[in-house]
Amino acid sequence: MAAVTTTREASVDIRRAPDRYATRMSWLDSKHSFSFGHHYAPDNTHHGLLLVNNDDVVAPGTGFDTHPHRDMEIVTWVLDGGLVHQDSTGHSGVIYPGLAQRMSAGTGILHSEKNDSWRLTGEGEHTDPVHFVQMWVVPDTAGIEPGYEQLEIDGELLAGGLVPVASGMERDKDAAAIRIGNRYAALHAARLAPGGSVTLPDAPYLHLFVPRGSVTLEGEGALATGDAARFTATGGNTVTATEPSEILVWEMHATVRG
Repeated sequence: MAAVTTTREASVDIRRAPDRYATRMSWLDSKHSFSFGHHYAPDNTHHGLLLVNNDDVVAPGTGFDTHPHRDMEIVTWVLDGGLVHQDSTGHSGVIYPGLAQRMSAGTGILHSEKNDSWRLTGEGEHTDPVHFVQMWVVPDTAGIEPGYEQLEIDGELLAGGLVPVASGMERDKDAAAIRIGNRYAALHAARLAPGGSVTLPDAPYLHLFVPRGSVTLEGEGALATGDAARFTATGGNTVTATEPSEILVWEMHATVRG
C-alpha cells in the first residue's frame, strides 16, 4: 500500500463499540475496529493510514505465540497489566501503562506478545488479564531495517493534555515520545479527569478511540468505552471527559492506496 494525499468532503463517522468485529477464544477477547483476519468488509479496511485498531484482553499465562510481520509500523498501548514482548531483533521486555512502544516490521520481523510477566518477576503466577490497544499504520518506505523503540511518558500524561506518543511528522521530531516510519502520521493520547478536556487536531484524517471511560465530543455527543469517531477533512473539536477516561487520537495527513 502507498500513502497518497486526497481531498474529501468534511464528515464525522461515529462507530459504536458493539458494532466492532469480535474474536473470542478461551484466552483472548479481541475487538477490531477494521477488517482483521477472517473479519473482512471491503468498505472497512482502513481510515487514513490506520489499518488496525485492535482492543485486546489477554488472560494470564497466555498470549500471541511467535508470528511474523512485514512493512508495518505497529504501536502498542497498554491500559492495564503487563505485556511481555520478544522479537527476532533481540528486544524483550514488559510493556505497561504509560510506556509508549513501537515496532517497525520493515523487511520482516518475528515477535511474540504474552501476559506472562510473572515468569520474569519470579513472584508466582498472577490472575490479572492484560488490556491493550494495538494499532498498525503503513510505513511511507517499504523494506526498511526492522526496529524497536519505547519510552516512559507517564509523567506527561499526568498533566492531562493531549500528549504526542508516536509520530513520523517533521514538526514532532523533538516532541513525540517515539518515532514511526510515516511522515504523515502521529498518535496522541490523553488521560482525562471528569470535566477535563482537550482540543483535537485539524487534519485530513483523524481517528479518535475511547479505550476507557466516557467523553463528550463537541458537535456529536457522548462516546462510551470502545466507541470511535472517524474524521475526514475536519477537526478542532473539543473532547470532554464525563468520568475518568483515556483517549487515543491518530492525526493523519494522507490515506492509503492499495
